[in-house]
Amino acid sequence: MRPYTASGGRTRPGVALDLLSLVTATGVRPRGPLGAEHALALRLCAGAAAVTVAEVAGQLRLPAGVVKVLLSDLMEHGAVMAQSPRYPGGGSFAADDRSLLLAVLDGLRRRL
Repeated sequence: MRPYTASGGRTRPGVALDLLSLVTATGVRPRGPLGAEHALALRLCAGAAAVTVAEVAGQLRLPAGVVKVLLSDLMEHGAVMAQSPRYPGGGSFAADDRSLLLAVLDGLRRRL
C-alpha cells in the first residue's frame, strides 16, 4: 500500500505535531469510520502511557508525515490527545545544541 493511501492523499495534518509530541489515547471512540491505519495508530496509543509520533511512525512503518495526518484525524475525533515535547532548559530545541546532539550520537553508536 502506498503511504498516501493511508492518509487519504493528504500531506498536512490539521493539528501541528512534533516528532517528539507525546500522544495518549483518551478512551473516546472515533465518531465515524476511519481506516485500518487509524485503528492501528489508536491501538498503539492505547497500549502505553504515552508514545511519541516518531514511535508510532516506526511501529506502523509509515512516513512521519503520514502518521501526523492519521494522529491529527484521531485528535479531531477526540480519540487521542498530544502533549508538546519538553526540552531541557524549558525552551525549544536549538539545532546547534551540541551537547544534546553528541549524547544522541553516543547513544546510537552504543546500539549499533
